[in-house]
Amino acid sequence: MKFLNLLFIITSSILNSSYLVNEQYNLTQNSCVSFTVGSGTGCSWMCNYCAQQLGTNNYYFTDGVCKYDLVQGDCVGSPQTGVTYTCCSTSVSKK
Repeated sequence: MKFLNLLFIITSSILNSSYLVNEQYNLTQNSCVSFTVGSGTGCSWMCNYCAQQLGTNNYYFTDGVCKYDLVQGDCVGSPQTGVTYTCCSTSVSKK
């Protein structure tokens, strides 16, 4: 599980940057799911929802609203009510 969380962090960091670190890897966006949340919904729920809907722990939020925090050991961020959020699964392969 820690490996998947680390992979999630690495993938999120790479996809949220404007360039590929090392350019030796291909990142492929596989599928996405969009949803809105109600009052009191946090990133922990959102990350679990994305993992279930996408069938993988290897995904990222297109706007970076939630990210895995190694110190807290959980998905953290500040989602807002009425905003549409999108998470996409991804695969990383060596060129």
